[in-house]
Amino acid sequence: MQNLRFAARQLWRYPGFTVTVILTLALSIGANAAIFSIVNALILKSLPYSHPERMGTIYTRITGTRPADERHKVNGEQWELLRDNVPSLMSAVSSGRNSGVNLQSGSHVQYLQAGRISAHYLDVLGIHPVAGRNFSEAEDRVNGPKTAILSYGLWRNSFGSDRNILGQAILLKGEPYTVVGILPEGVTTPLNAELYTALQGSHKGEGSGTNFQAITRLRDGATWQQADAEINRAWSLRTQRYELENNPGAQVTYYSVPLQKGETATLRPQALTLMVAAGFILLIACANLAGLTLVRVLRRTPEVATRLALGASHWQIQKQLWVENLLLAVVGGMAGVATGFIALRGLLMLLPEHFLPVASVPLDGRVLAFTLLLSLLTSLLFGMLPALATRRFDLRSALASRAAVGGDRLRLRQALIVSEVALTVVLLAASGLLIRTLIHLQTLPPGFNPTGVMTARASLDDIRYHDPAAFQKLLRESTLAMQQIPGVQHAAVGLSLPYERSLIMGALPIRDGKEAGQKVTADETYITPGYFEALQVPVLSGRSFTEGDGPDAQRVAIVNQTFARKFFHGENPVGRYLDKDMMIVGVVGDVAIAPGVDTGAPITGEETVYIPAAQVPASLLSVVHAWFQPSWIVRTAGPVEGLTAQMQHALASVDPNIPFSGFYGMRDLLAKTLATQRVEVALLSAMAALALLLSAVGIFALVANIVAQKTREIGIRIALGSTVRQAMVHIGAPGVRASVLGLVLGLILCVGALRAMHSVLYGVGVYDVPTIFAVVLMLASVTLVATTVPTLRIARIDPAKTLREE
Repeated sequence: MQNLRFAARQLWRYPGFTVTVILTLALSIGANAAIFSIVNALILKSLPYSHPERMGTIYTRITGTRPADERHKVNGEQWELLRDNVPSLMSAVSSGRNSGVNLQSGSHVQYLQAGRISAHYLDVLGIHPVAGRNFSEAEDRVNGPKTAILSYGLWRNSFGSDRNILGQAILLKGEPYTVVGILPEGVTTPLNAELYTALQGSHKGEGSGTNFQAITRLRDGATWQQADAEINRAWSLRTQRYELENNPGAQVTYYSVPLQKGETATLRPQALTLMVAAGFILLIACANLAGLTLVRVLRRTPEVATRLALGASHWQIQKQLWVENLLLAVVGGMAGVATGFIALRGLLMLLPEHFLPVASVPLDGRVLAFTLLLSLLTSLLFGMLPALATRRFDLRSALASRAAVGGDRLRLRQALIVSEVALTVVLLAASGLLIRTLIHLQTLPPGFNPTGVMTARASLDDIRYHDPAAFQKLLRESTLAMQQIPGVQHAAVGLSLPYERSLIMGALPIRDGKEAGQKVTADETYITPGYFEALQVPVLSGRSFTEGDGPDAQRVAIVNQTFARKFFHGENPVGRYLDKDMMIVGVVGDVAIAPGVDTGAPITGEETVYIPAAQVPASLLSVVHAWFQPSWIVRTAGPVEGLTAQMQHALASVDPNIPFSGFYGMRDLLAKTLATQRVEVALLSAMAALALLLSAVGIFALVANIVAQKTREIGIRIALGSTVRQAMVHIGAPGVRASVLGLVLGLILCVGALRAMHSVLYGVGVYDVPTIFAVVLMLASVTLVATTVPTLRIARIDPAKTLREE
């Protein structure tokens, strides 16, 4: 207790040192706490379900010329085989992602996020409704009863917590659905929807492709090895092994992985990378603080020497220093928790909605324990060197000395600066590459004119619009109404927009020419006449769609430049045929979209087929609108006051029960598509900036301490004829040398570290020369400032006063 009181008094006597240490700890520990909270939620924290260790999902491992090892989406046939022929598992599937639907209550229409799940989906999760029941197997069959399960929040906010809603019909998707259950408050699912309906999956329609996401629960007495063997045996009975297509000699196996891994797999690499970056920040901070505390111990040489002369042991001195460091670490750790809480809130606000596959990211007990451990670790790391320094104390020389600086200790501090700068270089280079990637993606040619375009999205997952005639009437009359808005030049509708992902059309055959019989895969989107005019997409050959391309006319399609180049080898495909009788009537320029066929860069111009909305068959309408919400597009000559309200009014004049779910400019869509890259840039850049600040403080402190401890020597040098400039160069040289060595070491580390970023870089090389040059220039500028500012004090040294003191 005596040591603790003495430590508190010592820290109170030197507020500058104390505040610097606490702020450094707060920033470094806070950054680690915030990032660890994300890692904890994604990787370490158990899923909020009963016995989560018995829950899994299915991965596919493919060998051959096109190897793969990823989470497996299943089609209708696989789902039935999994459900009926794998007794070791309780299995269920979902639509994989939510769909927007409209809930009508009287004259009020509410837009909701709905999840479609199979029977037993909630049973696999171990979730039991607080009222009512889960879906039955009869309700999950094709053409089964239309039923719904409400989330607690929807039941409370939209139905006033009325339990009588059970068994009652609500108007959902344009038809009655019977409410059969209400989920407990606070419960989460992988979909986290506001409302759930039965999937009713089959081999046809949606089930003909791999559009279902499977989750499983191991039954009592079974093992995962048994389950995997049963899955492989059951799926070997399939009539179509699509995983082996165009992959000669390939072998495929299926295996179970924990559900948590499957749900968070896409974000794990980014989270762990940020954790490594946060660890770099902590190491830089520890090196900085080690240097500061070492200087403080050296300045306390007379005090330590006096205590040793009065009979204190080296252990007592070291214990006192450890207590002071521990006190600083505890206070800094508490400040770090507060900083981490604020940083985490800011981070979660930065993330797009539904970006993380978890319901919440709390600063829980595990994070607090991690912060405490981090505080103790930093106390150990930055207190080790000063404690070792006191073990080499020579009492006689300490009492005789007038605070001279030992060369070995100066070299030790320089070594710490070298390590700080080296780690900072790696962070700066990594963040610079990500910034260059983001700039590249944002400045890619869009293929259209985004200026003056406003879009609005609405859900047509509605039984009324499964009828092609009603669907065509809605699109035709609503676009005509929007064209009447003053200032609007063009209006159209498209299933998807630039910067968005499109529907994928698989196994589309080419019917004529030397490519006859070739089956191609491409993005597909339906559009209305005026779509290309509204977006100002150039028509390179042939024509656009017209009102004459109706349901009874010749089936037609327009392809983009990439489609023509890839499948027709650059020849003009106008007049050629796809599918049974679909004639290509035009070729348009490539438009930047989110990839669907060839996943790679977040924005690409991959092969696309456009078809007239008037020729979409009923079988496709009933499926595609469960996945996609079409967008209404208007182009204006300039700003139009109240444009969004007028667009909603135009749609309501045709159908008042279809609300727009949101309005988006093209910049909004681009920002949404590049959300992951923006988050990565923001976080890594913030950490690089913090590392640069800490390194600058370390260099500044090194030079400032040399100035303070060599004041007499500097005064004598100036008195003997040295200029102030020469003295400044001489004193600042150790800081510059340490920075240069750190820069060289950091560039060497970059050779290996940056190579790991190859998969997240687009349009920029791993060893990008402009980025490396910018890092060198930035570090040189910071070093110049950090070494120059403390040496300015030299100009105020009075040589005459120094000589008199001598």
